[in-house]
Amino acid sequence: MIDLRLLRQFVAVAEELHFHRAAARLHMSQPPLTAAIRRLEELLGAELIVRGNRTLGLTAAGQVLLLEARQTLQQAERAFVHTRDVAAGRSGVLRMAYVGSAMYGRLPSLIRSFRQTHPMVRLELREATSRQQQRMLRAAEIDLGILIAPVPEAGDLQLRPFDRDGLAIALPQGHRLQSAAQSIDVADLAGEDFVMWPADEGIGFHSHVMALCRASGFVPDVVQEAHGMHAVLSLVAVGAGVAIVPASMAGFRSEEIHYQHIGTADAGFELQLCLRPGHDNPALQQWLARCTAD
Repeated sequence: MIDLRLLRQFVAVAEELHFHRAAARLHMSQPPLTAAIRRLEELLGAELIVRGNRTLGLTAAGQVLLLEARQTLQQAERAFVHTRDVAAGRSGVLRMAYVGSAMYGRLPSLIRSFRQTHPMVRLELREATSRQQQRMLRAAEIDLGILIAPVPEAGDLQLRPFDRDGLAIALPQGHRLQSAAQSIDVADLAGEDFVMWPADEGIGFHSHVMALCRASGFVPDVVQEAHGMHAVLSLVAVGAGVAIVPASMAGFRSEEIHYQHIGTADAGFELQLCLRPGHDNPALQQWLARCTAD
């Protein structure tokens, strides 16, 4: 095997065409350099240097090795730099999934600032329900999830606080409740057709909305379920029913949907970061540090 140091020594001699100058360039004495080139020639079974009284030259084999050695050393340096960058979290890939409402809170600004400070990290972003994120984390398909708490079946997954949100009532524009009063309470939704997020895809959010309705004296009549909050609101927009949704999304399709924020203390909920145990992606560590800093 020929190590990189031997190739560097040969390149110095081949470029200087003078053993003494090459030795000075490499910060070594001439005899060990001369011996190193001899050893390289023996390893290759070919003469590389044309030796003379005054001027050195390269044989045909030496000219080929000079070209290949330069490319090999350049590739090795790129490999070392890239490896150090990945190990430090300066480059690499970070795969992240998030519930739709997360994009209406602090997540967009974090993504922008992270891309500015870590331009060599490729962010792969995917919208997914809380349950889907848990499955993807356990299958190692993503590095990080941003989902709605609580997460009753988290198991060994790690949860960290990320953001807070509130709730809002969403009605199709022109709905009778919109015209009946300026302020709408959850209790006013009794008897209305509901569009809901499926419990098996996001039990935290679903149970929170159900508890809010029960506290107002009714159980919602769910006529339609939709996977994803954008899908829920799109159905509200076309008149399929009413919904209780994250307040941060109150601007979504606002020309078709009327929103009423729910101001009670029990209407707030948390979004959490969700990670696999033993996560070892340095880019993820950099993201977590950015979350803490911001």
